[in-house]
Amino acid sequence: MYSFSSKSPAQPAVIDLTHPSAPAAPQPQRPTGRLNPHAGAKKLVVKNLKTTTQWDSKAYLEKVWGQLDAALALIFKDGSDAFSKEELYRGVENVCRQGGASTLFSRLEGRCRQHVEHDVRDRLLEKTDSDHVDVLKAVLAEWARWKEQMVTIRAIFFFLDRSYLLSSSKPTLAELTPQLFRDIVFNHDNLKSNVIDGACELVAADRTGKQQLNSALFQQAVDMFHELQVYSSAFEPPFLFTTQRYVTAWSDELIVDKSVPEYVKAAEDFIAKEMARCDDFALDASTRRDLLDLLEDILVVKKETDLTEYEALAKLLDDGALSDLTALYSLLNRRRLGSHLRPAFDKWVDETGTAIVFSNDEENMIVHLLSLKRRLDLTWRSAFQRDESLGHGLRESFETFMNKTKKGDATWGTDNTKVGEMIAKYVDELLRGGAKAIPDVLTARRSSSITGLPPGVSLPTAEDAVENDDDDEVDEDAEVNNQLDQVLDLFRFVHGKAVFEAFYKKDLARRLLMGRSASADAERSMLARLKTECGSGFTQNLEQMFKDVELAREEMQSYKQRLEDRLGYEKGKSVDLSVNILSAAAWPTYPDVPVVIPANIKKAIDDFEMHYKSKHSGRKLDWKHALAHCQMRAVFPKGAKELVVSSFQAVVLLLFNGRGADEHIPYSHILSETGLPEAEVNRTLQSLACAKLRPLTKHPKSRDIAPTDSFTVNAAFDHPKYRVKINQVQLKETKEENKETHIRVAEDRNFECQAAIVRVLKSRKTIGHQELVSETIKATMSRGVLAVADIKRNIERLIEKDYMEREEGGVYSYVA
Repeated sequence: MYSFSSKSPAQPAVIDLTHPSAPAAPQPQRPTGRLNPHAGAKKLVVKNLKTTTQWDSKAYLEKVWGQLDAALALIFKDGSDAFSKEELYRGVENVCRQGGASTLFSRLEGRCRQHVEHDVRDRLLEKTDSDHVDVLKAVLAEWARWKEQMVTIRAIFFFLDRSYLLSSSKPTLAELTPQLFRDIVFNHDNLKSNVIDGACELVAADRTGKQQLNSALFQQAVDMFHELQVYSSAFEPPFLFTTQRYVTAWSDELIVDKSVPEYVKAAEDFIAKEMARCDDFALDASTRRDLLDLLEDILVVKKETDLTEYEALAKLLDDGALSDLTALYSLLNRRRLGSHLRPAFDKWVDETGTAIVFSNDEENMIVHLLSLKRRLDLTWRSAFQRDESLGHGLRESFETFMNKTKKGDATWGTDNTKVGEMIAKYVDELLRGGAKAIPDVLTARRSSSITGLPPGVSLPTAEDAVENDDDDEVDEDAEVNNQLDQVLDLFRFVHGKAVFEAFYKKDLARRLLMGRSASADAERSMLARLKTECGSGFTQNLEQMFKDVELAREEMQSYKQRLEDRLGYEKGKSVDLSVNILSAAAWPTYPDVPVVIPANIKKAIDDFEMHYKSKHSGRKLDWKHALAHCQMRAVFPKGAKELVVSSFQAVVLLLFNGRGADEHIPYSHILSETGLPEAEVNRTLQSLACAKLRPLTKHPKSRDIAPTDSFTVNAAFDHPKYRVKINQVQLKETKEENKETHIRVAEDRNFECQAAIVRVLKSRKTIGHQELVSETIKATMSRGVLAVADIKRNIERLIEKDYMEREEGGVYSYVA
């Protein structure tokens, strides 16, 4: 009601807003006189006249608690909600507003504790005599029921939880739920051990295969451990302990009963299954990490001796089991133990390589070594994941066995390595035959798998093999170059290059002089490789040989031009002579073999010699007829042929010129007419009458040549090609030549060693024994490492020759 002040103020009217039938406020009387303006503030007074209810907080608390306790009893009994949650909620709210929150929480906590302790725990303790898994199921059921009950309780006591517990030091109802269950139920000794053992037994049964893992039950257990916050303290340690105990026994039995590949596969499968279980059930990262460490420690570290023993690895390498080797290395390398295979790996490589080097099958030595090298390179790249230590071991093992020496018939009693000789001969085959000379086992087109193939013979396709799915043809030049690269890999392991150099030089001379190189580019390519690998000093003579052939070609062009210009020269009737002028210092030495040269050929030779001396006065030509070869036309009853033969073969065949098929020439006549040594006559006749292609017939027929034999023209000789290459004995090295080469290399090596010793002594005058040996090795290192025993032997020889003398204290001095 508004009150307007006047000169004589009156009490303002009062309105009872709480009473519906309050009388209306009296209407103000209009003033009778003049209207005077109100100068003060307007004022409205409102009063609440409702009587205040007087609360008895204790009585009300007891009343509300009685209702709450009855409701809790129903909840704990059967989960019934035959009560008004809203009414109970209001009661809790009123109690909290009246300051009874602390008391209410204490009573609630006590009631819940009483229920968990006397109802839940007692029920569970009655089942502790059951199976661990059954106890686990019972506990999980009670935990699920307890959580469900607490959901209802939290709804009723929500106001208490939000308004009081959140801001106090007491646990919230969400925290109280697992706390009570953990402290009263889970932490009870009997229940705790049963629950943990039950969870572990679920996993154990799955590991042993007795029964499939109850995924739902185990997941519930893991979730409960997380919710009770006992996972790390109560579950993880026993879980890891039982795992350790089981895996230790399992692996000990497995390593005895199974082979290494079977053990490796079982171990990897076991680890994978355990890690999958961790992922499937969301086990903690710490559990996964500790479990993996534990498994690797037991299955790998503690079994390292068994996994890296020689017999186990040797069998896998013998069988070429690439997949098993990959699995073995991967398992070991889980703990960085892959390199621990090196002792066994090195031993196998050394023993296998040594067996090849000293095998009686010398002809296939390099093929087997290349096969072994490619096979092991693939194993190192693929199975051993390019392990640095194993790579060093592979190279060192090859270097060791390839430089082993053994005095015997193969090296004619010298200390030379046979490998250098055989590498040179294999290169000779490649450069003479091209891609066709490459064994199938080493070609890039080969695609057999390594697994299951016999060791040392078969190879998988190398990673860098030439592949062409649309065209089966492979570039032959690429094939040859690939082979030369692989041979050079072997060559690098050889310490003493002198043996290789000697035989390579002899073979190169034959190829150049007889025009038997399959590719001039391949010859140059190999020479460039050797120059890069060994230096220009190593290839100086080899390069000179190529230059001599080029100069000889130019010389012959000049000579033939002179013949063209000479009056009376009839082309086609004279002998078409081709001569190679060689510098003696660069080429191998060849013995002079006496032979009677046919008159027309002798005339051509003399004519060329006259021409050459007219251009180069003071030079002397030393003819090596044993290296000559020629093409001659022969007419057989079945047709004319052009025969490619050696000079000695040509000399013998010319004896049959104009003779009939029934005219015999005795061995003695051939021997006297050719002037050749008996051994050379035998070799030549054997190549003409006993080989695959036989322009002559031997009487009587046999494999060996006898002085009583006689020979006739083979009237049945025929060949699909017009030009026929008769087996050229010049291209085949005799035993005497091989022996001579080995002995010369050994002697040259001794002379080189002695020269190095003398050079060191001349510069130092006096020097100790060890220092002299060291300096000598250093001085000759470019041509291979000398054995200390060889150096000592040459020191004694120099002392005997009075080049040096031994003084007291093991000191040597130079004798001028």
